[in-house]
Amino acid sequence: MTTEKKVVLDTASKVVADDLVSTGEGMESEKIASKNTVDFHEMTPEEQVKALTEKIEKMSSFKTKAEKRYAKEQALKPYQAELISLQNYLEDTKKRMIILFEGRDAAGKGGTIRRVTRYMNEKHYRVVALGKPTEHQRTQWYFQRYVEQFPHGGEMVMFDRSWYNRAMVEPVFGFCTPEEHKSFMKGVVGFEKDLVRQGTILIKIYFSVTKAEQAKRFERRKTDPLRQWKLSEVDIQAQDHWDDFTNAKYEMLSRSHNSSAPWTIVRSNDKQAARLNVLKVILNSVPYQRVNPDLDFIPDPEIVVSGSREIETMEADRIKKGKFKA
Repeated sequence: MTTEKKVVLDTASKVVADDLVSTGEGMESEKIASKNTVDFHEMTPEEQVKALTEKIEKMSSFKTKAEKRYAKEQALKPYQAELISLQNYLEDTKKRMIILFEGRDAAGKGGTIRRVTRYMNEKHYRVVALGKPTEHQRTQWYFQRYVEQFPHGGEMVMFDRSWYNRAMVEPVFGFCTPEEHKSFMKGVVGFEKDLVRQGTILIKIYFSVTKAEQAKRFERRKTDPLRQWKLSEVDIQAQDHWDDFTNAKYEMLSRSHNSSAPWTIVRSNDKQAARLNVLKVILNSVPYQRVNPDLDFIPDPEIVVSGSREIETMEADRIKKGKFKA
């Protein structure tokens, strides 16, 4: 064996050993190594180097993936710290904040809400995800059960789906009558203008995911035991009703986006980018005292677009292709 090859082999062996220790795989690997020692030492130096190199590449790939995931979560932390300062601002000024998280199934709403709330003071925020209305609630004013969940001064309430169920899910699946849908679309703008006029900070976020990415996430829910609880009957039918949801999305945006209560669209195929940019959108909504003014608070224009721009994009797609793209 040449000196050069021996150095490469020794270095490769050390890297593998170090990686095994750092990943907690040392003991198991010792068993494997002892079992295969004869085979390994019967290899030529070139084969040994090749085998160890392949092992290093495999382990490096695993570590790189884990490290990337960790780095992405770490990148959120400075903005999550800012959210605590934002909470203090709301408490000091007794302002009320409502954030609506809307979008198709599997668009990333729940994961983003968890990142928003991870380090926040739980005494001053609530996450509301209302289920199917009771028979009694169906006889009430439509907005009533949502109003009952509204924040008091100094509090933030996040709706994981909101009164816009009547603009999207309900009409698509026939859970409301055409008259109920029409009445909602006619009254929602005035309802929200009153909220804002009376001092409530209203942020409306729509998560936009592609059909292919939604299908991929549904498939993962089917096969992952930790995610199967997320898969509902409505989810299963969502792909078949893709165009219906797209038409409903366009009507909702075109009729409820306005200067008093604008929509913010977040492209959410990249979950991490969506989460980071949603944090920025929320932080930019009020003039709180920033913890770190040097942070980049500007949303990525490729990820975050205004409701008006999304309407224009959808209309252009319809003209070019005869139907809406998303």
